[in-house]
Amino acid sequence: MSDRAALLRGIRAWLAVFVVCLVLSGATAFPLVHELRWTEDLLRALSAPEHLPALMDWIARVRQGLDVVDAEYPFVLYGTDWLAFAHLVIAVAFHGPYRDPVRNIWVVEFAMIACAGIIPLALICGPIRGIPFWWSVLDMSFGVFGVIPLYVVRRKIKRLEALTAPHAWTPATT
Repeated sequence: MSDRAALLRGIRAWLAVFVVCLVLSGATAFPLVHELRWTEDLLRALSAPEHLPALMDWIARVRQGLDVVDAEYPFVLYGTDWLAFAHLVIAVAFHGPYRDPVRNIWVVEFAMIACAGIIPLALICGPIRGIPFWWSVLDMSFGVFGVIPLYVVRRKIKRLEALTAPHAWTPATT
């Protein structure tokens, strides 16, 4: 297999992993109320209240809030439907780099900037919305861990670009 083909295969594999994670992350925003109930039940079955009381208090508080919103103000959850949709649309954008990585490297770079933007968003909006700091750290980890495959992809694209770039002609020196 040529270096170009190996790089292209690696780029596509990393992009596929990133897109699958992005789609899964988005898809989980649709059934929030049910997911949180399942999560709370699972954590209780695992004896988490005895070992991680702060986590359980937070999960119970969020579940209670979502239950009220779902029962009294279900239109608010429409915002999380749009959040999920945005994840799915962003995932579609990665078809460009999958098809032609060198031409569409900007999508990868844009996503890297978005990952970096998660950190100030969590640090600013988390306290404003009353989110515990440890939960904001968890949110920030999505940006930190999300940028890793994107960085790998960008490096591979740059190597692919160097392999496929026409070599500049320089006059012979005497």
